[in-house]
Amino acid sequence: MALKIRKEDQVMVMAGKEKGKTGKVSRVVPEKAVVFIEKLNMVKRHQKPTAKYKHGGIIEKEAPIAISNVMILCGKCKGPVRVGKKIDGEKNVRVCKKCGEVFDK
Repeated sequence: MALKIRKEDQVMVMAGKEKGKTGKVSRVVPEKAVVFIEKLNMVKRHQKPTAKYKHGGIIEKEAPIAISNVMILCGKCKGPVRVGKKIDGEKNVRVCKKCGEVFDK
């Protein structure tokens, strides 16, 4: 499945408990159609001591958000927009449906 949201994109959450908040995408999982957004949808988990977490304890980490619940932010339109595709030379690029701004540099 081709996803229109990628790592490092600035997005806004459109549904759920984090509705209206914005952030940068830190990870995308295309198999499950979810994204992880930096410092949003934080949950607490009990962690056993491991090599990564020496002491263990209760840690806070980002939980996934369904990709259908987020929209990409356009720098020119200053708001959430739908994403379209356009052929630029020999490659496909993502563009803003409102103003035509190209997201892929």
